Amino acid sequence: MRNSPRWWNGSVNCRLEWRPSRLLQALLILLGVLAAVAVLACEMPRLFAWPLAALALAQGAWLACREGRRARLSFWFPGNDRPPTVDGLPMFDARLHWRGPLAFLRWRASAGGRWQHAAWWPDTLPATQRRELRLAAGEGDAGRHRRDRAP
Repeated sequence: MRNSPRWWNGSVNCRLEWRPSRLLQALLILLGVLAAVAVLACEMPRLFAWPLAALALAQGAWLACREGRRARLSFWFPGNDRPPTVDGLPMFDARLHWRGPLAFLRWRASAGGRWQHAAWWPDTLPATQRRELRLAAGEGDAGRHRRDRAP
């Protein structure tokens, strides 16, 4: 009798596609609207409040458009000692951080290059892919409640 199921191959790999989040775009627009309302609700003279409110609306719309124009990226996490890749190029110093259902990835395209980042929101990363990413990244946080289990 085997101890592990037949589908277990010893290493978990994960292929993901990153795309801009529509939820994030909507939240950026909402933030611009709320900033405009806050400026108009304060005791600032109306001569300055209206242009500042329009600027807040424009900034929120610009940020949402900029987020929507970001290029799609393809990630591959091999789940072993090989480096993960983005669009076929290896990532250096890749760091994956979790904040609830949000996943934040930082990496360098070259050994001394600039930091790049990607964030997966719940509308771009379903629960099944989120689980695959946790396992393939191998950060040891695949099980959220590790303190509840015996060593």
